[in-house]
Amino acid sequence: MTEQPRIGPSDPSRYEIRLGGRLDPRWATWFDGMTLDQAEDGSTVLTGAALDQAALHGVLRKVRDLGLPLIAVTPLDPDRPHTPGDGPRRPSKDVP
Repeated sequence: MTEQPRIGPSDPSRYEIRLGGRLDPRWATWFDGMTLDQAEDGSTVLTGAALDQAALHGVLRKVRDLGLPLIAVTPLDPDRPHTPGDGPRRPSKDVP
């Protein structure tokens, strides 16, 4: 069994949050430092760090309040660069 890495309060997790529809870039400041990009498929991609699960849920609550469909929430591999709109990345896994 592979042990999951431990993430503490000083080590935020990075996420890609994909929303159905276009969200104007002026909303970026509302999402606590997350970047907001338009994907070629017409969706909006929020990318950034959440300090903990409560912070992630706070971002998702804001998404809900905007009324945009939530397509996906994907944890990003912190060691791999990510280009907005290039599709979801799979979380890293240790291979024995």
